[in-house]
Amino acid sequence: MDALAPELDAGFRRRRPWVLAAMMLAVFMAAVEGTIVATAMPSIVADLGGFRLFSWVFGAFLLAQAVTTPLYGRFADVCGRKPTFFAGTALFLLGSLCAGFARTMPQLIALRALQGLGAGAVQPIAMTVVGDIYTPRERARIQGFLSGVWGMSAVIGPVLGALFVSHLTWALVFWINLPVGAVSMLMLALFLREQRAPRRHRMDYAGAGLLSVGVAALMFALIQGSALPPLWLAGLAATAACCLGGLVWQERRAPEPMVPLDLWRTRVITVGNLGALTSGALLMGVVSFLPTYVQGVMGRSALVAGFTLTVMSLGWPSASITGGRLMLRTSYRFTAVLGGLMLVAGSLMLAAMRPGDGALWAGAGSFLTGLGMGFSATTFMVSIQSAVAWERRGVATSGYMFMRILGQALGTAMFGAVLNSGLARLGGGVPVNRLMHGAGARAALPAAQAHELVAALAQALSHVYVVSVALALVTLALVVALPRGLRPHGELR
Repeated sequence: MDALAPELDAGFRRRRPWVLAAMMLAVFMAAVEGTIVATAMPSIVADLGGFRLFSWVFGAFLLAQAVTTPLYGRFADVCGRKPTFFAGTALFLLGSLCAGFARTMPQLIALRALQGLGAGAVQPIAMTVVGDIYTPRERARIQGFLSGVWGMSAVIGPVLGALFVSHLTWALVFWINLPVGAVSMLMLALFLREQRAPRRHRMDYAGAGLLSVGVAALMFALIQGSALPPLWLAGLAATAACCLGGLVWQERRAPEPMVPLDLWRTRVITVGNLGALTSGALLMGVVSFLPTYVQGVMGRSALVAGFTLTVMSLGWPSASITGGRLMLRTSYRFTAVLGGLMLVAGSLMLAAMRPGDGALWAGAGSFLTGLGMGFSATTFMVSIQSAVAWERRGVATSGYMFMRILGQALGTAMFGAVLNSGLARLGGGVPVNRLMHGAGARAALPAAQAHELVAALAQALSHVYVVSVALALVTLALVVALPRGLRPHGELR
């Protein structure tokens, strides 16, 4: 056991499976949250009204989560994993409880922001705890199990969401978090024993403030940029630039910086964080727009469209499990490059997709993308956690998670702009959303008009996937820069 790790008593190996189970419950809670809420949103809007605020139900959560993720990582290193996890999870569960009682859309949005303030701790600290109690060689295998939880949640979430809104109440999509989170906290309290020598810390409050304001301004601009007046957008961009620039200056002089910039001098951390940014952006091109292509261009049902995303959820965990074992026999670089090649192949298939190719073609492109995400994301996480000692693992892990969230927000904004630009030539024509209302609505359109709409949507979405190819190539170029021959070793650190 590394001397830098917290001193765990001799029975910790016997308790490790229980700690892992607790963290898997936490990861499941964080992962299922997005899919289950998305499934229930039509029913929630029908009950609460406020459709114009629809996107903010997700945007408020994402914004709050992105702002707090790096902060929780630093707190975990300073104050310990358990108290940080308990504080964040309790806040998340409080938001979940209150969200089920929301009676207006503004109330729901405010409570979703409260959820997000706690969610910034849930997954990063869970990943950090797993990194603490397993050796680098073991992490490669365990990260595959955690990715399997993500894949399972992608299938279970929509099913549970549909069941709750159809037969019970939509409030259960939030309240389902309560027993899962409570059990996770109880198990962690019973089985993880941190024994840390007390030490006086000098908290970097200035860095925390600059980071919070800068990230909030940046995320707000990315999430709502297309709906904001140019002056507001410029103001947000200027605020983000000034605060993040000030953060760099502050962190260079702070005795205990909130965001240690010297971590970026380590090549595997730089590659992993930048790879999380580009692959996170690429992921949104598939998740957000592939169902639109299958329904709007190919004219298939929502069920078929959902299938094309489900296969990605199957490819991701299977590649994570395989990649965890592969990097033990080869290297981080080999496994990540394999993932990068899969991302390029999947993106090329989607960019080459034509209306007559069918849902199997779309599903194959989605599956390859899932394989690429599984191989690359697992490699990034294991290599980053193995590159730092215990007292910096929290901030390193949360930094990686933050870069992936930032990439997803950037991808959503960028792909939305590309799609809107491609559709601009329709002018005042019939809205493209008529194509998503089923075969009856499509058949009601004049044949020439329907053909024009389908062709325009297909062309605009092809531009989205051309950008995805570019992002996949950048990700591949990044992972090629990983050191040759480096792979997980055996000691706990």
